Amino acid sequence: MAEAKPKPAAIPAPIIVKKVTIVEGGHHGGAWKVAYADFVTAMMAFFLLLWLLGATEEKQRKGIADYFTPTLVKLREESVGADGLLGGSSITDVDNYPNRQGQTGTQTLTIPRGAEGGPKEAGRGEASDVDELKALREKIEDKLAQSKQTSHLARQVRVMRAPDGIRIDLMDDADFSMFELGTTILTREARALLGIMSETLKTERAPLILRGHTDSLPWRGGVRANNWSLSTGRAEATRQALVLGGVAQTRFARIEGVAETEPLIADNPADPRNRRISLLLLEGRGVGGGDRAPAATTAKTAFAKAGR
Repeated sequence: MAEAKPKPAAIPAPIIVKKVTIVEGGHHGGAWKVAYADFVTAMMAFFLLLWLLGATEEKQRKGIADYFTPTLVKLREESVGADGLLGGSSITDVDNYPNRQGQTGTQTLTIPRGAEGGPKEAGRGEASDVDELKALREKIEDKLAQSKQTSHLARQVRVMRAPDGIRIDLMDDADFSMFELGTTILTREARALLGIMSETLKTERAPLILRGHTDSLPWRGGVRANNWSLSTGRAEATRQALVLGGVAQTRFARIEGVAETEPLIADNPADPRNRRISLLLLEGRGVGGGDRAPAATTAKTAFAKAGR
């Protein structure tokens, strides 16, 4: 009997290794978390800013602005490494390059803006400007408070900083008017108010610019007049009253009327507060001349930037 043929050896089955990789956080990674955190932080800062604007007064907002900007005298004098660990020069120092021959000038590097508008050189002390403004405002309020006839008129006076000096607005309201309706005749209370203003301003040396404003109420038919001539006439009547009160005639650099073109209450041109007389005390110019721009240019800049 024939021998049985041996069976071939069985081929072993292949070994398959399956690797499973687990990615945490999904296929997008965690970058979105950083972007979301930045967004939430920005929104928190934005709403904090809105809250500060709504919950604070002008003086408080000015204090906050002074904290975050180098407007205080101490910050200006000790900024940019001056008097610090490494010494160095302040940002307000005059250039001291060798052989300069004055070619670099003394213009400061930054021009921050005051809390109430208008460019100011960094080298000039804004603290002194604020003190001067506060002193003038308090002087006017004290003089008005000395008489029962004028004590209630303090609300008609607004004193504020302008780029070229200090601006004083004498405003009408529902209960007070500087002039008889549609005329250039001063009311009795307005004469008393201008008497106080004359006592306050006659000791100053700064030139004055007067500007008359009206509201937008139309004239009745048949009247041959307009707000341009009315605002100019009221500015001139104010000048005459100030001169009678002791203010030197040579101090007046410009008299003008702008009708209703620059309303204080822009949303309501007919608001009585738009009827006002603005007095601008120019700084840096002596009576009869100075190193400032001509009166026309100065007036245009100051009244445009000081707020309407």
